[in-house]
Amino acid sequence: MNSFKNMFFKKMKIKVFEFNPIAVNTYVLYDKTGECVIVDAACFYPNEQRALFEFIQSKKLVVKHLLNTHLHFDHVFGVNLIEKQFKVKLQAHKDDEFLLATMDEQLAMFGFTPNGDYVPTVGKYINENDIIEFGNQKLSIIHVPGHSPGSIVFYNKEENVVVSGDVLFKGSIGRTDLPQGNHNLLIEGIKTKLLTLPGDTNVYPGHGPATTIKGEMRTNPFLQ
Repeated sequence: MNSFKNMFFKKMKIKVFEFNPIAVNTYVLYDKTGECVIVDAACFYPNEQRALFEFIQSKKLVVKHLLNTHLHFDHVFGVNLIEKQFKVKLQAHKDDEFLLATMDEQLAMFGFTPNGDYVPTVGKYINENDIIEFGNQKLSIIHVPGHSPGSIVFYNKEENVVVSGDVLFKGSIGRTDLPQGNHNLLIEGIKTKLLTLPGDTNVYPGHGPATTIKGEMRTNPFLQ
């Protein structure tokens, strides 16, 4: 799959790609300076890889950071390819690094052929309250474990944007039946760290359509 759409904001722009058979959202965040970050490089098929590369090249973007919300297999398919193409290193939370050692098991569980080429290496650990800077933008790191122990979200306060990975979806939350998942911890983190953000904050999840904090407070059945 390579369906995608644009989301434009006052200063920051977001390109959204839907990649691989698990329909992961890959995000390219950029602004007028031409600097960008890639979040959850999940491109799997050759046409998906081309679509991502061609977009970056067409906009003449400079990739400053390669970020992952978490390290489940479906969110890292394209990481090694991006690292090689744009000379950047993966940044993720240390608590998810154990998942890389079980990548073949994860692939097999979901019907994929085990392939060591998909296994990335974390080049830099990022933690809660760290700031990722590119162009005129600043992304604050919020650690919300539960879907995976190292799940993080990226928050741009000035643009009212959260890239939430598999922590929070429109009408749902991340599954917690995978290794080291924790339902209570996830609910607690969402309520104390995300639902306390301004209600008009736009939420861009790891799968599915965008939503808002206010919308999830009102209608998400897991958060009532």
